[in-house]
Amino acid sequence: MTTKLMSLEPAKRNAILNAALKEFATKGFDKASTNVIAKEAKISKPLMFHYVSSKQELFLCVYDYFVEILDKEYYLKMDFTEKDIFNRLRQSYLLQIELIKLYPWIFEFNKLTNETNSDLINIELKKRADKKQLSCGNQLFDTVDESKFRKGLDIEKCKQFILWANIGFINQILDEIRNTNTNEINGDTILQKLDGYFDELRKVFYSESNE
Repeated sequence: MTTKLMSLEPAKRNAILNAALKEFATKGFDKASTNVIAKEAKISKPLMFHYVSSKQELFLCVYDYFVEILDKEYYLKMDFTEKDIFNRLRQSYLLQIELIKLYPWIFEFNKLTNETNSDLINIELKKRADKKQLSCGNQLFDTVDESKFRKGLDIEKCKQFILWANIGFINQILDEIRNTNTNEINGDTILQKLDGYFDELRKVFYSESNE
């Protein structure tokens, strides 16, 4: 969606988009407050509505912008030729950390697809849902090198355990990052902690020769 908002210089544009994504993701479209969005973006509400014509337009602008960002800067950059499941997850975290530095609420994006009381929004969401959207959620655990796992293990159940651990890591990282000034986020420290977790998971699931 093309709006005046997209013509703003990046810092101002991202301030509005981040504030709007946070408000829409945490409260849903219906309960989201444009007063809160404007205040968090440090912009007057009348000026914000100079760049977008309505709450509905702002929501759809946020939706379309973050679909594009996730496609270009995350899904399309994943290298699925890497077959080690833990190396693949590490690659995913590297990409996520860089995105979260710019857009702290980007991985709450899926909450924007919830049905609303606005027929206009519901119709537009349905149109977008009908278009093929990229996703690497399932791909992260597909086509991995299963020969590295210990013999006798149920590989699919192992993947499920690793997925649950992965979700826990992500939630912990998000909590830490959101309570930290984005300029102070230390990606190396986060990765060092993650590498420690991955080393322990390799000991649990991999044969000794593949740890």
